[in-house]
Amino acid sequence: MSLAEAGDTEPINAGPDDTEPNEAGAVAVERIESDPGDTEPIDTEPIALGQPSAAAIPAARTEIRSASGTESVPGPTRVPLAPAAQSERLLAVHIGRSGEVAGGMSQVVNGYLAHSFADFDLRMVSSRDGSGGVRAAGLAASAFWKVLRLARPERTVVIAHLSQGGSFVREGTLLALAHARGFATVAQLHGSSFADFAEKRPGLVGRVLRAADVVLTLSAESKAAAAEFVPLERVVLVPNAVADGVRREIEPLVVFGGAVSTRKGIDVLVAVWQRIAPQHPLWKLVIAGPIVDQPAVPLTRGEFVGALSHEALMKLLERSAIAVLPSRDEAMPMFILEAMARRNCVVATRVGGVPAVLANGVGMLVEPGDADSLEAALRHAMTDAAWRAKKADLARSAFETTYSAAAVFPLVERSWQVALDRRANSVL
Repeated sequence: MSLAEAGDTEPINAGPDDTEPNEAGAVAVERIESDPGDTEPIDTEPIALGQPSAAAIPAARTEIRSASGTESVPGPTRVPLAPAAQSERLLAVHIGRSGEVAGGMSQVVNGYLAHSFADFDLRMVSSRDGSGGVRAAGLAASAFWKVLRLARPERTVVIAHLSQGGSFVREGTLLALAHARGFATVAQLHGSSFADFAEKRPGLVGRVLRAADVVLTLSAESKAAAAEFVPLERVVLVPNAVADGVRREIEPLVVFGGAVSTRKGIDVLVAVWQRIAPQHPLWKLVIAGPIVDQPAVPLTRGEFVGALSHEALMKLLERSAIAVLPSRDEAMPMFILEAMARRNCVVATRVGGVPAVLANGVGMLVEPGDADSLEAALRHAMTDAAWRAKKADLARSAFETTYSAAAVFPLVERSWQVALDRRANSVL
């Protein structure tokens, strides 16, 4: 019996932390390791470009369809490759972090690396891994060396994954280096406060974004902020994409995933849950994430489970009925998209790109810091099984049409091709 049928009658069964490996052979991904002593050359064989006359190159506009509509990119016309080069796949080199590193950025990159793109092979240049001190400096220096050794700019695009703060110095420097060496470049913006950061550090942000042939953003606010530094046609709003989930028996479980912090609204959630829990004894709250600036306190019918692996968190969402994210500040949180993919009823705050994601009744929106509204939303979701199931189905449908890999990755790959086309046109 499903939770939608049973309402508040199903027990909770805590499952093990099991993982499912990626499909073997789905895509050949070559990681560029962080050993600065590695001296093997990378892609040193050149590709010959065709030399059509100017009259033979028609004017063109490249359209990128995204969640915000059609992004029309005027300008560069793709220079056709010579026959021998047409059979070769293109290369997308990602700079940033991946693997089991906390943060939505890592999960975005992990999704790219696990996907088989139509025209591009992928490589990873790890410029950070969450460490500090000597190790962090060594990793950044190694990444600089790897970018210096990249070859074949006519078929390679370099994508720097940027959040505010030190990322704009570290990954931004690597992006500028690739641009100076003649590579097509893409700046992909992550993080919740890019607009504020751009206002505080306009010189740094401007230097980095002007080194990008294409800028990818997660929200209309970030797109508008980026367009203050580069032409609007170079800025494209493309949502994050998440992997699909597995259907499991749904339990009366409310899940929060993210840093246990004031920014994520944990203080409000804890206060609300302590009022709700005594009246709903079959429901349980699980707070998953590293402790940042809010303590793990005893909860009635709830627990803080600490930082989980990404796989373990996804297993939790596959069992849960409600996902909650009462943040005070966000860009486009992966947690919400992952919950939608796993048929959760989503309750979240009206911040950043969240209202656009949960528009048209896909989820329930409340104001940040408003404990009474959050309490009312959670009570409604917990007590009205039919309404909850409808919201879960709407969330799943929105995921499939807008945020699934099948919907988003072609847009991302097209942006890489646009960057290559623009760079090729600039060197004619």
